[in-house]
Amino acid sequence: MQYEEYRRNYVRGGLSREEMAADPLEQFDRWQQQAIEAGLADPTAASLATVDLSSNLWQRIVLLKAVANGGFVFFTNYHSNKGRALMSDSRASMLFPWNELDRQVTVSGRVEAIPSEESDRYFSSRPRESQLGAWASQQSEPIASRRALLKKFEEAKEGFADRDVERPPHWGGFRLMPRQIEFWQGGEHRLHDRLRYTLNDDDWILERLQP
Repeated sequence: MQYEEYRRNYVRGGLSREEMAADPLEQFDRWQQQAIEAGLADPTAASLATVDLSSNLWQRIVLLKAVANGGFVFFTNYHSNKGRALMSDSRASMLFPWNELDRQVTVSGRVEAIPSEESDRYFSSRPRESQLGAWASQQSEPIASRRALLKKFEEAKEGFADRDVERPPHWGGFRLMPRQIEFWQGGEHRLHDRLRYTLNDDDWILERLQP
């Protein structure tokens, strides 16, 4: 068998311990702001990995909405595949692939549901159509056709025609509380820079990993 290799050079520069913040959440904020300023299409998108009820690993894209109270916040339907997985096994990992900058960040830890008032506050800020979609979709459940889904959307629209759309009880936020955060910067000759923070009690330990 012959393998074809796409030749990719990583030449955007190195990453030193001296330039890293003492707090990895501060370092993450710096990198995400740089990703936003660079005009990346989805600078808040992350691949979320979970373990389901059958111990199978799954990944899907979610959007980071905040880094607050020591964790990474995202929202979903609690009855979805990922919602049920996180309720049964709180272990999770998020990968932020900022490929255009030759960077990626991996965050690993455990999730916790955020307080209902935080979920209410974020839900009220969403576009009305997105709010209605949260009522219309039984996320991850089979459905006969897209037409059937649109019918459910119209029913939700009619149901809330004369009032604000309240947050469904099955929809809300999770906060991933990190135990490890790794920052990866592509380097020449595949000698990439990998710097990993590990939480030890209340202190973050920073160490360099071989590529």
